[in-house]
Amino acid sequence: MVISFVLDIWFILVCVLVSVAFLTLLERSILGYIQIRKGPNKVGVIGIFQPFSDAIKLFSKEQSLPYLSNFLMYFFSPVFSLGLALCFWMVFPIFFNLVDFELGLLFFLCVSSLSVYALMGAGWSSNSKYAMLGAYRAVAQTISYEVSLALIMLTCVVVVESYDLVKLSENQDGWWLVWGFFPLFLVWFSSCLAETNRSPFDFAEGESELVSGFNVEYSSGGFALIFMAEYGNIMFMSLISVFLFFGGMVKGLVLSVVCLSMMFLWVRGTFPRFRYDKLMGLAWSIYLPLGLNYLLFSFGVCYNFVVMCM
Repeated sequence: MVISFVLDIWFILVCVLVSVAFLTLLERSILGYIQIRKGPNKVGVIGIFQPFSDAIKLFSKEQSLPYLSNFLMYFFSPVFSLGLALCFWMVFPIFFNLVDFELGLLFFLCVSSLSVYALMGAGWSSNSKYAMLGAYRAVAQTISYEVSLALIMLTCVVVVESYDLVKLSENQDGWWLVWGFFPLFLVWFSSCLAETNRSPFDFAEGESELVSGFNVEYSSGGFALIFMAEYGNIMFMSLISVFLFFGGMVKGLVLSVVCLSMMFLWVRGTFPRFRYDKLMGLAWSIYLPLGLNYLLFSFGVCYNFVVMCM
């Protein structure tokens, strides 16, 4: 039993890491088409070996160490970031029955709240003003949009009456929440963009303002780990979105996750970077009241339905 459990974990982790590699290839190809230029197409057939070439290049480069950095925190933060990104997948019990969490969505919120420590540690330990400013931005942005994410998730939980991903999928059989909560899905998707620090909300890595943000002092393997964690989070947020609003769709789950991940990439090639004060105003002045109203509306509808059935 224990051996099977460990093998299942290793199998899904390897699948996630390989998927992250090819998601980068997909992103570069999509951006190439959007910008009317050639994407990666030289390494292997249609560039299929490009992710492996990039991985070899990144992990074989010389590792730089800022002279005044906090050594342990500087090296531990990227590992911690990738570890959290992989921990998310523990709540995915459909095919491999890793851990069937009855409170899987609460576990997701707990793990996602820890991601700010990796960003803060990477920015602070680098002992660079640009990295520190990027960390400030990332922490404020992540905390702000976690509020709207939690409210939207609680709205779905109130309707479905379960925190379990399996029951979320079963209770949406024949009717997806996206049909009744389409505006809420749009808010959820834009909050996911902000939570994963993706364009147009990529202020933690604003190259025009902060050189490269909180990861400016990282190179080689450290930068690769941060990079992998970001794309792993994109894939998992796409997976959670499918379960919350599209009923899980077990037969078309992989295709649905790929399509939502492509939307992350499409947004990057389409929209310019937002302004930071408008980003925070969007979270607290628009998304927070909207999420609260939808949550209270869902409570009222479910309460009246229970009273009518009694």
